[in-house]
Amino acid sequence: MTSHDVIDRVRRRLNIRKAGHTGTLDPLATGVLVLCLGRATRLSSYLADHDKTYSAHIRLGIRTSTLDAEGEVVARSCSVPGRLEDVRATVASFVGEIEQIPPMFSARKMDGRRLYKLAREGTEVARRPSRVRIYGIDVEDFRPPDLHLTVSCSKGTYIRTLADDIGRQLGCGAHLAGLRRTAAGPVRVDECVTLNQLESVGSKEELQPFLMDPNGLLHDLPRLNLDAAQAGSFVHGNAVTDIEDGTALESGRLVRALHPEGVLLGIGRWRAADRMLKPVRVLRQPES
Repeated sequence: MTSHDVIDRVRRRLNIRKAGHTGTLDPLATGVLVLCLGRATRLSSYLADHDKTYSAHIRLGIRTSTLDAEGEVVARSCSVPGRLEDVRATVASFVGEIEQIPPMFSARKMDGRRLYKLAREGTEVARRPSRVRIYGIDVEDFRPPDLHLTVSCSKGTYIRTLADDIGRQLGCGAHLAGLRRTAAGPVRVDECVTLNQLESVGSKEELQPFLMDPNGLLHDLPRLNLDAAQAGSFVHGNAVTDIEDGTALESGRLVRALHPEGVLLGIGRWRAADRMLKPVRVLRQPES
């Protein structure tokens, strides 16, 4: 099941016109998929910037056409390393800022077309490498040929590519045999509900326990407190001036705009010289 399939099912079951997610999850992967419903879809691109954490199962000695267990085997090796120390040293070399070439079987676009669609047609194109950051990789278990890792990384990191690159550096090849996203920003997998649980909801009231406050999900953005008049202007899409709160903020920063009662109104861009906040995404609807 793809991330798009999940969105379609949730939209139909909850009778919600607008729904989206904050980061594609591979069809074979499980774990955290943060959904944005209704007006919260306006925040999805900002929530997508969050770092991710994965539990990855890598099988050494076998390379596949898709870099995961779904593809055809393209190479085998009998020279799988057996020393944990060698594996740890190789894995550690990927920590930091690295370059990755997006896999052909991915949702990336090239000249307006998804790479996976080109791959299914038997077409391979040159892809520009992208820079991502690996914050940490912990070896949780190693029983050759199976390697289990916990990976903390920036958005846009392909764990399939990381698995393939680790296999290449070890000299035996590898593919991603299993993947679970255990965290997306502040959202941990133990806080999530299953798709079946979500589809069992029969009313908006029953949906409430499953919802998360978007204000908390945007914790990495500074907050700016508005008074009632300023809040009313902001939700109508107007720039707000003469804001006392925010003098220490760097000009040009994106900030959370908060109502006096602490409710998130949306995201704005701060201009220090004028003490002005310009709306970028408005979440709350104006009161009639």
